[in-house]
Amino acid sequence: MAEQQTVTFIITRQDSPESAPYDETFHVPYRKNMNVISGLMEIRQNPVNANGDKTAPVYWDMNCLEEVCGACSMVINGTARQSCAALVDKLEQPIRLEPMSTFPVVRDLIVDRERMFDALKQVKAWIPIDGTHDLGPGPRMPEKKRQWAYELSKCMTCGVCLEACPNVNDKSNFIGPAALSQARLFNAHPTGEMNASERLNGLMDEGGIDGCGNSQNCVQVCPKGIPLTTSIAAMNRATNIQAFKNFFGSDHAH
Repeated sequence: MAEQQTVTFIITRQDSPESAPYDETFHVPYRKNMNVISGLMEIRQNPVNANGDKTAPVYWDMNCLEEVCGACSMVINGTARQSCAALVDKLEQPIRLEPMSTFPVVRDLIVDRERMFDALKQVKAWIPIDGTHDLGPGPRMPEKKRQWAYELSKCMTCGVCLEACPNVNDKSNFIGPAALSQARLFNAHPTGEMNASERLNGLMDEGGIDGCGNSQNCVQVCPKGIPLTTSIAAMNRATNIQAFKNFFGSDHAH
């Protein structure tokens, strides 16, 4: 790779949400240790395609550039992943970049991940706290529990698990594995568990946990290594118990 002077990118582009996608090829000067974002920045700086024609700069999303924000997700050589962490030296050429197909395309490689945030609303993935006055320190979480809860908290809503999940598509309203795991995270919190039944009922609503087909693709592709299938299994058990509580009219049964 060090002897190679250029890197070839084949990028699936789309000028608007309604327009048809098309491929455009670019040759970018090679630099050692460059990532996909570096290549896209080069194209933005000098938007000339492989035919030598001046073209519109490629649109993509990014923020942190250190695999924390989740904004730069795209399909790279057929695999959904973070483009900031995708090193050119480790990729087959030509490098093919496409937007994730699970989400509506806004333009080029930018997609609208709104369905993920709607799913977080459905499962109430937050802890409601009265902020009008100082409540003092909250309850402490045991260290062992905190350690595995921290793993769940690494979710950056990047959408890679939804892209890999065969049950998340335009014919399904399944909320996907990320929201299921976040419900587990907030139900494990000493303060959050007070609203656990609301989150579990959200998981039992339309598009909820019964949409999971247990393909286990999600846990294989998660860039943060979150144990998504473990969370799904735990939420399956918890929703079954909640269903019994709902049926017998008691949310305090043990």
